[in-house]
Amino acid sequence: MTNNHKYEIIIYWSEEDEAFIAEVPELAGCAADGSTYYEALQNVDVIIEEWIETAKNLSRPIPEPKGRLMFA
Repeated sequence: MTNNHKYEIIIYWSEEDEAFIAEVPELAGCAADGSTYYEALQNVDVIIEEWIETAKNLSRPIPEPKGRLMFA
């Protein structure tokens, strides 16, 4: 993985998708999947970078990482 972001990532197995899903709750809509736990983690790393780049291009706020969320 290449980023140094500190966002919480939730990874779980989805029977429906037959894949591991990695979600970043602090970044709306930021999620990726993979056939393995590690692949989902690698893929979401790329998506986090793309999410932040898109937000910057659209002049949208980028949330500061809060770490572990209380509701997760």
